[in-house]
Amino acid sequence: MKITETRDLICNGAFHKTRSWRRACADTNAAISSTGWPHGSRKFVIQPIVHGNGVVPIKLPCIKELRRRHWKVEHLPEIDPGILASGDLDAVLETPEGWIAFEWETGNISSSHRALNKLLLALYQGRLKGGILAVPSARLYRFLTDRVGNITELRPYFPLWQAIPIRNGCLRIVVVEQDSENLRVTKIPKGTDGRARK
Repeated sequence: MKITETRDLICNGAFHKTRSWRRACADTNAAISSTGWPHGSRKFVIQPIVHGNGVVPIKLPCIKELRRRHWKVEHLPEIDPGILASGDLDAVLETPEGWIAFEWETGNISSSHRALNKLLLALYQGRLKGGILAVPSARLYRFLTDRVGNITELRPYFPLWQAIPIRNGCLRIVVVEQDSENLRVTKIPKGTDGRARK
């Protein structure tokens, strides 16, 4: 899988210059780049059927790689009740400066807004020092479940999120995209989550 854009919505104070943040960014970039489809492949190849592929299985190799790099998976740092709940974060890294969270968006666009708001609130309250959210590009989105969170629908809200007064912390959005397309590759299976098919 390739990264087509990296956008730092929040990059305030000295934290972005720390070794911890540099490591988190390098780890997540490498984990995203290692994500292949079908699983085990070196490249991410998608069947180009409009809204024909699921989403949840995509992130599994990435999360596996982060675990190998000593991130904690399915783990929740101490955060005030009501901000984040168990299962809200795909992976977290404990650093001397504080926690850094990684989330790969697999829900609908409303889920993407909730994820960003929760990360921003945790950053604002000092419970996280950094957050990284991976979302599909417009080119990838058209082949995934309809209404899955994507960069095109998030971009208009960047000025609002950037205006939040976080004194020392970072929030990064990473835009991901397929390496190629092939009608003969296996479709990514869809699961069910309530009424949404992911």
